Amino acid sequence: MKAVYFAWVRERIGKAEEEIAPPADVRTIGELIAWLSRRGEEYAHAFEKASIIRAAIDRAHVKHDAAIAGAREIAFFPPMTGG
Repeated sequence: MKAVYFAWVRERIGKAEEEIAPPADVRTIGELIAWLSRRGEEYAHAFEKASIIRAAIDRAHVKHDAAIAGAREIAFFPPMTGG
């Protein structure tokens, strides 16, 4: 699946997107964030406040307990403010 990173999540990780293959025991957005956090210092920094990270599966916003099975694209972004 493709992981896409936006705003300061992208800046901290140092890339806009990448192909990822999480292990079979990673089944939800929350578990995926935890797995990504263990991939290196830049990921740990990007996801250090996991509860505020927003996610979308195939362009539909989801909560952290959403299942990732069958997802083609998962996007991660910080909270947005309007103006």
